[in-house]
Amino acid sequence: MRVHTGEKPFSCNECHKTFSAKGNLRVHRRIHTGEKPYSCNICKMPFTQSSHLKNHMRNHICNECNKTISCYGELKMHIRTHTTEKPYSCNECHKTFSLNGQRLKHMIVHSKEKLFSCNECNKTFSCNAYLKKHRRTHTGEKPYSCKHCQMAFACAYNLNVHTRTHTGEKPFSCNGCQRSFTQISHLKQHMRIHTGEKPFNCNTCNKTFSRIGALKMHMRTHTEEKPYSFNVAMGPSLNYPILNVT
Repeated sequence: MRVHTGEKPFSCNECHKTFSAKGNLRVHRRIHTGEKPYSCNICKMPFTQSSHLKNHMRNHICNECNKTISCYGELKMHIRTHTTEKPYSCNECHKTFSLNGQRLKHMIVHSKEKLFSCNECNKTFSCNAYLKKHRRTHTGEKPYSCKHCQMAFACAYNLNVHTRTHTGEKPFSCNGCQRSFTQISHLKQHMRIHTGEKPFNCNTCNKTFSRIGALKMHMRTHTEEKPYSFNVAMGPSLNYPILNVT
């Protein structure tokens, strides 16, 4: 009824502001006491009101996949995995990246100076991290192990992709049809269905294709290469050369 009568019987002892409901006075008093009883369970930021906490929580949750992110900056970067937005461009080759750190790391490849050399094959690299990763091709080292199975990998990226076969995570979503994929390369390939892009070009007849595999198959029509044979009894097999044994 106080909404209609305008009665405000609850008064603040500090500033004497009045309120129609005791709950409103309780919330108001936190301005003076500094009390913030509502805390974000992700980043621990406190708030005076539960509604402010709810608004804040939107900064942690991705609307596309409902993944929870620890801070707003990381959420913005995560969202780019769905939109394929790449705002950072290389000044040398104009290749684009979703993170500035990726761009800076890429810029090293344009550096003429390669100070790091492999002792096994003398191949040189512009940074020690690339050399360290390359050495694993000689040592067979696979320091990244899957916690779900016994598989191990030479680089962290391959482990991350593999782990998605266990978790079912598909972080790369198509804006056109909402299909999702485990790898960004698979999403890019799928997007060509919607865009009609065909970046792979036959040098012989200029026919274009959306997939490199389709181009390779097409090239056999020019080379007459037939890598597969079919035996009625045995089924399809590779055309390996037949050796005469004497």
